[in-house]
Amino acid sequence: MPKLPVVSGLEVVKALKKLGYELDHQTGSHMILRQNKEPYRRMTVPNHKEIAKGTLRAIIRQAGLSREEFLKLI
Repeated sequence: MPKLPVVSGLEVVKALKKLGYELDHQTGSHMILRQNKEPYRRMTVPNHKEIAKGTLRAIIRQAGLSREEFLKLI
């Protein structure tokens, strides 16, 4: 399994936009994304310079992706 890179919250949002997620709103330092097609998932991404590895794994899992699929989006 490939190692996860160090990415920022904005880089994660940019990758998720390729899957159809759009920025819904921001509360404090957390960006709330909503998927514009089925299954209309809602995702919270912290707007930090570096996303913690566990948080990044959780975001990837919530998006229904594998690590390899996520790495291709970045």
